[in-house]
Amino acid sequence: MYTEFYGFKEKPFHLVPNPAYLYLSARHENALTYLEYGLAEKVGFIMLTGDIGMGKTTLIRHILNEVESDMDVAVIFNTNVLSNDLISLILTEFEIEHDQEMTKAKSLELFYGFLIEKYARGRKVLLIIDEAQNLSDEVLEEIRMLSNLQTDEDMLLQIMIVGQPELREKIQSPRLEQFAQRIAVSYHLSPMELEESRAYIAHRLKKAGGRADIFDDSAMEMIFEASAGIPRRVNLLCDAALVYGFADNAETINSTIVSQVIQDKGGMGIIESRQEPIPLMDRIDETTGGGHKDSPDLLRRLAVVENSLAKLQAQVEFQVENLEKREIDSKDELVNKLHRMLAAERKINLKLTYDYGRLKEKYLVLAGKQK
Repeated sequence: MYTEFYGFKEKPFHLVPNPAYLYLSARHENALTYLEYGLAEKVGFIMLTGDIGMGKTTLIRHILNEVESDMDVAVIFNTNVLSNDLISLILTEFEIEHDQEMTKAKSLELFYGFLIEKYARGRKVLLIIDEAQNLSDEVLEEIRMLSNLQTDEDMLLQIMIVGQPELREKIQSPRLEQFAQRIAVSYHLSPMELEESRAYIAHRLKKAGGRADIFDDSAMEMIFEASAGIPRRVNLLCDAALVYGFADNAETINSTIVSQVIQDKGGMGIIESRQEPIPLMDRIDETTGGGHKDSPDLLRRLAVVENSLAKLQAQVEFQVENLEKREIDSKDELVNKLHRMLAAERKINLKLTYDYGRLKEKYLVLAGKQK
């Protein structure tokens, strides 16, 4: 609802990770440099950690968009798995056909064959594990063992683990000392400072086609204090503030509007009221008094509903995009497989033709002698 009012072409503060809106603060730029270095140098293990909402997934999606065409990537989000299920999940994410009842030894053999085949074709393989702080010590040890799948000179598999600060604490446990020693590149994302938060907000406003100064200095300072410099919280507060500003017909968002947002949202924009829900029509009747359709409170409620629908739509589009990408990748793999089969058939046919020619020559020689 507020996009047209503020001159945006789309909403600037999405909650769904969107690499197109990536703002590289000094710490995010450092993180990206570390990750890209690890991938370029073909190190076995890369680790990225940071608090909830720090932009880890956005960074990963940015990297995936920049991944070279000669790299196969699989991403695992479901980390509440047993050690026996891990290899099966990996095979599924790499779209390797396998029997779910297959033993772990057979599954590892199948995966190793997959890695060898990719290596022979000059392709790299990357496994990304998100929310890795949920992995048990046993599963982390299974992941470490995967790094043993290598040739004498090269790593066949690169593994990037991404998680919250608890992951760093877990890795430091004496039980996982061997795992910690395998991590060649590691970076921890810390919250933004005030000036970075200002630049972050201005960046997203301009990216969406709006003015960079929609939020005044007092509003930005209040958002920084309430969000603790965590990008997702900044997004929550800014999005709600724009809704309130639109409802109040305010061209500039000031500290009064932000203060109201913080008060209504429980301090951080993430605490919802625990009161019993009131039917929508009853709320509209109460708010409008039976007919004041331009009530700011009603506009706010409608804007919140619209925001929820937009977030849901973005999540659905993200899932559809992933499925379509998988479908394209599968088609490409099928075409490549058919090309390889065709080349093999041609080779066989050439050999048969050659053998036939030699036999024919021998036959003609023998036939001439008999005459």
